[in-house]
Amino acid sequence: MSHEAEKINLIMGLRRRGISNQAVLEAVEKVPRHLFVPEPYILQAYDDNALPIDCGQTISQPLVVATMTQALEVDDTCKVLEIGTGSGYQASVLSHLARRVYTVERYRTLHAQAAARFEALKLTNITAMVGDGCLGWPDQAPFDRIIVTAAAPEIPEKLVDQLKIGGILILPLGNDSGVQQLVTLIREEGGIERKTLMDVRFVPLVEGVAKEL
Repeated sequence: MSHEAEKINLIMGLRRRGISNQAVLEAVEKVPRHLFVPEPYILQAYDDNALPIDCGQTISQPLVVATMTQALEVDDTCKVLEIGTGSGYQASVLSHLARRVYTVERYRTLHAQAAARFEALKLTNITAMVGDGCLGWPDQAPFDRIIVTAAAPEIPEKLVDQLKIGGILILPLGNDSGVQQLVTLIREEGGIERKTLMDVRFVPLVEGVAKEL
């Protein structure tokens, strides 16, 4: 089944809603989102909606993925850390823009599924691991960009510490009981510059590696 028409409609919709970076639009267009959603939701894969995946998690709304990606200002010199691999969709979009993407997932099930997708799509510049995203990836720090795809109640200092001076971190801030704010943080010599982008709803950022049956 071809999804080209749905993909074109999605890209046009993203343009209308403020995604102006052509490289970001092309990266979204290159990623077959229908391969990242569970079978019952295949027909909704290119709708601009979040969808459920395994382990009680979600694949983010394409507009949010594109907005976060655009705000990160990624280019092919960037080394990017993603906290919360999930389905692997966001990391796959980033892989078409960045030099290297490192992604951490707390659920082994989701990690295995995402890693298989990366391999099938030949996305060789993504390195994935199971781990505690709240700790980041110290062995690979510092990073040019960090993206967090789960809501933190406050700015995670351990992640900020792994960001280069001049680097950008984007994440949802707020508790998991309501609307959160999507913010960008730029690490400067004297502190952090903060900018709020939009209201969002994300699953909470949780410490530790998940215990799965």
